[in-house]
Amino acid sequence: MWTQRFGNNPKVKILLLHGGPAMTHEYMECFELPFLKEGYEFYQYDQLGSYYSDQPTDSSLWTTERFVEEVEQVRKVIGADSSNFIVLGNSWGGILAMEYALQYQKNLKALIVANMMASAPEYGKYAAEVLAPQMDVAVLKEIRALEAAQDFSNPRYMELLIPHYYNQHICRLPKWPDGLNRAMKHVNGSIYTLMQGPSEFGISGRLAKWDIRTRLPEITVPTLMIGAKHDTMDPKAMEAQSKMVKNGQYLYCPNGSHLSMWDDQTIFMEGVISFINKTTQNK
Repeated sequence: MWTQRFGNNPKVKILLLHGGPAMTHEYMECFELPFLKEGYEFYQYDQLGSYYSDQPTDSSLWTTERFVEEVEQVRKVIGADSSNFIVLGNSWGGILAMEYALQYQKNLKALIVANMMASAPEYGKYAAEVLAPQMDVAVLKEIRALEAAQDFSNPRYMELLIPHYYNQHICRLPKWPDGLNRAMKHVNGSIYTLMQGPSEFGISGRLAKWDIRTRLPEITVPTLMIGAKHDTMDPKAMEAQSKMVKNGQYLYCPNGSHLSMWDDQTIFMEGVISFINKTTQNK
């Protein structure tokens, strides 16, 4: 697995978990400057199957359970433990972060879940009942027709989704950052489709029934849940999750979307850094 280390701080070791599944670390490059400024030790890595890491073709590998064990392997290699280990996951990385906490909480100092509800069915319901009706009626009708025909390789599918959904709810910057463009270019489509489905517009892959809401009270480490007004995830659900864990806080990004670390960057980074510093007494 491709891994990159920044900084050297025995008090704060942060592992960034990218989304997808099978996107890349590239869209999370925005953490580099603010985290280095704070003096954190942090790591970016491409999960197995992603562009810069090995890409085996055995479909049995693509399970949440195996990805959790992968995170634990990385933790051991970087020498992190409950005194300093913070996991920050965005989107699918948020699923992975919560699942890791449920399995290996004893090794965590704190948990940060950015823009990921604890229920895939509720995520799908929010997309269908709240976000889809915000689209132009003709556009939505054409998207649904392509989905009904399972014509996902048709270029028209993403031609419609990018301006009418992704630009509204994934990243709202008028010009997408280079790291995000590279991550989109480098996504491993076979793994992404297998687990997530054909797009971010709802969920239909292996993760479609994933739901751990009833298990959130088991998470006792300090936990920050991050929601955003324009997110593909219901910000009210993110706030509720912060109250369901035992030691939770909530950060709301009023101008942000699914990648609020980019399109509401000041509020996002200041909130994350404040949480980390208070939790670790880094300052």
